[in-house]
Formats: sequence, structure tokens, C-alpha cells
Amino acid sequence: MSMALKQVFNKDRTFRPKRKFEPGTQRFELHKKAQASLNAGLDLKQAVALPHGEDLNDWVAVHVVDFFNRINLIYGTISDSCTDQTCPVMSGGPKYEYRWQDEQKYKKPTAVPAPKYMSLLMDWIEVQINNEHIFPTNVGTPFPKTFMQVAKKILSRLFRVFVHVYIHHFDCVSQMGAEAHVNTCYKHFYYFVTEFNLTDHKELEPLKEMTARMCH
Repeated sequence: MSMALKQVFNKDRTFRPKRKFEPGTQRFELHKKAQASLNAGLDLKQAVALPHGEDLNDWVAVHVVDFFNRINLIYGTISDSCTDQTCPVMSGGPKYEYRWQDEQKYKKPTAVPAPKYMSLLMDWIEVQINNEHIFPTNVGTPFPKTFMQVAKKILSRLFRVFVHVYIHHFDCVSQMGAEAHVNTCYKHFYYFVTEFNLTDHKELEPLKEMTARMCH
């Protein structure tokens, strides 16, 4: 990573503080294992594979938190150019528009500007990953039956951040010299969600051509 890029990514311009894993916990060890694979320059397809003897729920939980942190950081770097004026709807080109829906204020899918969507999304994910009933942190506490369902929803919505950044703000990413970093993060994410079937194929459609060039 170039020095200029290091400065961009060290500005801590994430939307949210990073979520961290407590040292000594199973998740912390799995996080270290995942990072070691990446740092060793292992093929990303191999790096996402479930390590022998590890629990799939734990492996997915670690990656959901990690992708949340990384994608936060990526969006944080382009957030100055993503405004209510430049992006009045949350979209991925003319064919794809994303509306926000949650269980609280937005009970029906609602069109909102991209920055608002990002803010609602990151708030919502933070609530999920800090909920002990969904993401238990104590060893021995079982994951709920709904865990994979929630993880899929989080990852599908995080994928939309990539869609928006690539289609509407990639010139900004390129100007910062962050292209290689964002591409690597995207490939890692794509290999992970496809390895464990965590995102519907229709969600992946907007970046299908780019993904074919980059990941196959």
C-alpha cells in the first residue's frame, strides 16, 4: 500500500468505530487465523475456506464483523463525494435502486438518498453484531437458529455498498490510488459469500460483468 493510500485509510474516516474481538476468545483466535492467511498472500479462494475443525457459525461471524469494518472504511474514504445532491437515491446505475426497510421506522421499502441509506445500514448492522442473542461472544453460548439468516441479510446489504461505490464513485477511488485495495477487499468478500452461499445470485447481478473479469 502506498504512503498516500496509507494516509487515506488511516484517517479513521469510518462511519463507525471499529468492532474488535476480545483477546483470548475463540473469535479473536479465528480472526487472527483469517488475517494470517490473508497476510501470507494465500489465494483468496483458499483463504475463505473453513479451517479444519472450526465451527461455520463462528467463521461467518468473524467475517461479517471484519467486512463491516472494511466496507465502512471504504465508504468513509468516498463519503465526501457521496451527498444527497450527487446521489439522491441509493442505486447501482439506472437499473438498480435500493430502498431501505427495517422493523422500526421504515416498515415499507422507502427510497432514501445514498448517504442516508449508508447511515441507516451501518446503524442497523451495528445493532445486530452487538446483540448477544444473535452474535454471542461467550464460548459455549450457541448461535440462534436465525443466525445464518441475519448474516445473509447483513452481507447482502453490504454488497450494495460495493455496488454503489464501484458504479458511482470509482473515479474517486482511483484518484486516491485505492483501486487495488478496494478490488482485493471486493474479491475477498465475493469469494466468501459464494463459498458459503450467503448472498442470492440476483443481488450479485449489478457487478456481474466486473466480477467475471476480476474473479474468474
